[in-house]
Amino acid sequence: MSDAIFPARVIICEVAPRDGFQSEDQWIPTEQKIKIIRALANTGVQSIEVTSFVHPKAIPQLKDAEEVVKGIEDLTHIKFRALVPNVKGAQRAIAAGIKKLKLMLSATDSHSLSNANCLVEEAQRGFEPIVDLAQKHNVEVGGSISVAFGCPYEGKVPLEKIVTIVDRYKKMGITEVSLADTTGMANPKQVYQYLGVLKKEFPHMTFSMHFHNTRGMALANVVAALQQGVIHFDSSVAGLGGCPYAPGATGNIATEDLVHSLEEMGIETGIHLDRIIDVAKDVKNMLGHDGGSYMLQAGPCSKLSPKPTAQEKLEK
Repeated sequence: MSDAIFPARVIICEVAPRDGFQSEDQWIPTEQKIKIIRALANTGVQSIEVTSFVHPKAIPQLKDAEEVVKGIEDLTHIKFRALVPNVKGAQRAIAAGIKKLKLMLSATDSHSLSNANCLVEEAQRGFEPIVDLAQKHNVEVGGSISVAFGCPYEGKVPLEKIVTIVDRYKKMGITEVSLADTTGMANPKQVYQYLGVLKKEFPHMTFSMHFHNTRGMALANVVAALQQGVIHFDSSVAGLGGCPYAPGATGNIATEDLVHSLEEMGIETGIHLDRIIDVAKDVKNMLGHDGGSYMLQAGPCSKLSPKPTAQEKLEK
């Protein structure tokens, strides 16, 4: 570990307005969503996943996607992206003004059947018209792979499946893929090994990581990804999140915890820690809970008063 070479800077995409809010049963008023996104935009974060253009019956919490995007369209210094499940969702997102789409795909057939009602290969083939549509409108498209390391129905996901999916993405012209540990089943050794192979097989592909902290290993998995040179990470303020199609899935790694950990390691994020903690507090107060945040519980190391050493006590 002492000889590890870590990146000097990472890029964090805040996903609470989509991944965090979608799991909330109680309706969050549109104006509250806009207020939180605006507060997040003032923390130094460069990218925010603001919503998902899914059918309202699938995720009622995000039925106001167009209104949310309209309420933040003046925030031109932030790159906004949205999750889209199909062509209809992509059309809505592009019409609303979204400039980056993220595709929604499972790593296993069992999870795909539960999530998208079709097998993985069929779901991925369905992305081709989305990519074509985005190209016509000069909109970016990123791929994703949910349950990339472990599936609640099939267990550990073989690396070969991930390679096959990434290869299909590559053939579609997609150059960025998010690997999501949706169920928090990944471990640092697995993350390091999978990324080692993927980066060798696809040297021109950008990989981003989306870790859930279901079993308390998210930060360790971040370190493993850093050791493979990954600089793109998703996180959710106050540790919110979960997947309605992954039993037992809990929140994402908390943005404030991730920022604190990286900066303690000397890795820049561009995000103001105090500001992101304030937003996390506001979100917790708004919802009445958080998803698991060490910063909300203990605060940053820099806030601790240094204790006098034994020698200093004697000298007094």
